Amino acid sequence: MTLDQICAQILDKPPAPYRRLVAIVGPPASGKSTLAARVARRLTAQGEPASVVPMDGFHLDDRLLQEDGTQARKGAPHTFDADGFVRMIEALQSEAPVIYPVFDRSREIAIAGAGRVPASCKTVVVEGNYLLLNTPPWTRLHDLWTFTIALHLPMDALIQRLRDRWAEHGKPDAQAWIDTNDVPNITTVRTQSAPADVVWTETQT
Repeated sequence: MTLDQICAQILDKPPAPYRRLVAIVGPPASGKSTLAARVARRLTAQGEPASVVPMDGFHLDDRLLQEDGTQARKGAPHTFDADGFVRMIEALQSEAPVIYPVFDRSREIAIAGAGRVPASCKTVVVEGNYLLLNTPPWTRLHDLWTFTIALHLPMDALIQRLRDRWAEHGKPDAQAWIDTNDVPNITTVRTQSAPADVVWTETQT
């Protein structure tokens, strides 16, 4: 299925009750943000202005992770404010603008109030690892999505992308972090997520 065909299927769905909510889900470094931006641009070019909302703004702060003893697993489902994220997604079905936090990877912090979906926007593309996860409270999201897209890349491609990412950010012991944190998170996404409406690979256009 091409990107144009996916966008056509999205636009075939009515905003209900107020917005279309498109979920793009995949493991770390699978290209979620890139695909989300492409979908939003294509929908906008077709006359349906779309906003992109990343899940990463709901990372718990490092201070809380240190307090909980979970910093070594940052990025795992339990290291996000999942309930807060679900509430924000639910709020997107109101007629009001919705404010959301944005994650600054260079500083490893979430910035509150950094993003906004305007009231006039009827289509929102949400991207994140755990949008289809089969464990609570993530399961509360399943019935909220209008259309879902899952990214699938080979493990070796994901590992190389993660090496490049952490090298760019100067992360020490990047390979150890990939082995003990990123790979388990990849496995969680791949084995514990509900099926998506469409599976996307990078060979598609």
